[in-house]
Amino acid sequence: MISITILENSKKNYQGIILEGHAGYAKRGYDIVCASVSILVMNTINAIETYTRDVIEVESNEAEGYIGMRFVNDISSEATLLMDAMILGLSGIEDQYGKYVKILIEEV
Repeated sequence: MISITILENSKKNYQGIILEGHAGYAKRGYDIVCASVSILVMNTINAIETYTRDVIEVESNEAEGYIGMRFVNDISSEATLLMDAMILGLSGIEDQYGKYVKILIEEV
């Protein structure tokens, strides 16, 4: 299962996201759930780096199924919109493939 943790502060502003695990929907290279989640998250990270002035820190370990991204400073409205769009897509995946994907919100 992929555990997706959305990190927020007490004001509900995004602080980052952590993905852990593998979906296990299909064998490696054929897992559409894992691929969908990965594409949404990596595209959002790339969009934040390309289209905003936000500074982020990213860590990943493909073998362990780990991606971590944190905002270094307060998040901009542009990055908030990109995060909202990513979470909308991830929520759709969770709705359809909830056995393989779980979204959690954590206050940090």
